[in-house]
Amino acid sequence: MPAGGLVPTGVAKERAELYQGRVTLYVVIACIVAAVGGSIFGYDIGISGGVTSMDGFLREFFHSVYISKQHAHENNYCKYDNQGLAAFTSSLYFAGLVASLVASPITRKYGRRTSIICGGFSFLVGATVNAAAQNLAMLLFGRIMLGVGIGFGNQAVPLYLSEMAPTHLRGALNMMFQLATTLGIFTANMVNYGTQKLEPWGWRLSLGLAAIPATLMTVGGCLLPETPNSLIEMGSKERGRKVLERIRGTDKVDAEFEDMVDASELANSIKHPFRNILKKRNRPQLVMAICMPTFQILTGINSILFYAPVLFQSMGFGGNASLYSSAVTGAVLAGSTFISIAAVDRLGRRVLLISGGIQMIICYSCHNLGGEIWGQPRTIKRVLNIGCDSDMSICFGIWMVMGSIRVDCTK
Repeated sequence: MPAGGLVPTGVAKERAELYQGRVTLYVVIACIVAAVGGSIFGYDIGISGGVTSMDGFLREFFHSVYISKQHAHENNYCKYDNQGLAAFTSSLYFAGLVASLVASPITRKYGRRTSIICGGFSFLVGATVNAAAQNLAMLLFGRIMLGVGIGFGNQAVPLYLSEMAPTHLRGALNMMFQLATTLGIFTANMVNYGTQKLEPWGWRLSLGLAAIPATLMTVGGCLLPETPNSLIEMGSKERGRKVLERIRGTDKVDAEFEDMVDASELANSIKHPFRNILKKRNRPQLVMAICMPTFQILTGINSILFYAPVLFQSMGFGGNASLYSSAVTGAVLAGSTFISIAAVDRLGRRVLLISGGIQMIICYSCHNLGGEIWGQPRTIKRVLNIGCDSDMSICFGIWMVMGSIRVDCTK
């Protein structure tokens, strides 16, 4: 099946010009519901940093950190240095890493819908446990369940969106996941800004509200249809064709359906897909698939988003000001995503990737070197942080590039 305008190797390329169909209401609703999975990831990124800066949360679970925070006027260095607090933060990502490895074969064998439902249910359990946590063990268990949900959701949702979208709009609709993520971050920042005034239980409301997108994802997953690609891979070609006709709004889907069948047969004909991808002819795709996301993560943007309130406090902002600054950062991130959605299918993934990268180089350079040259007051630091977030949002074309270059045997 063509992804992002590219036709897989071994499939008749001339058939791509014969694709017919339109953007049906069925596709729009399915993509919106599925993209809610991105809001789960975004909400947790935005909510955790704010919660860990709330006095009520620190007093109950990390009293030593709370004491250090009260003496910040004496020494602002490493006031959040605590192994338990680090475990609270990192347990989600470790669980997500393991869950994504488990989710991959489940998504392939049982369908994208199954993984979406598993992810939503796991996140629902995690949000409930965290909101009701009475000790650190409950808190960590809830975080682990959140990680499992994110691992399944991030595995299945982008793939679901890519396979449901018409070819000519695949980039824009696939960006729905990124849009939901950034809106989730912004929503979490606004929630934190409001709940930090509800001492001492406001943090419970912040963590518990994550159940809303989790419920939408779980219920929506039960109502969504399976993708035609997944049905074909599982051997249900007739059902796959019926779903394809429904989502394209026409019964003239022979060309696209034949491409899907050919791509599925080609992938199934390869006995050792992961051994095959190590061959020389697939090495460029392999290098890009590994290095591009790795370098994007190593820019530190996730850490900035995750710890935004804590970082702003360490820069000298008060509690309210740090949460407000985080909310502004989230709003800019979400706004920049709309620019990406409008431009991706017109300008292409490469233009977004390069332009976002260049802007990030400028902002990060000014942020790191500006203190030596200009003294860099707090307002300038905040503006540069916001600029980096905006550029990274534009630069998230990385994930669409990944969907376009994947090799059929390992998709």
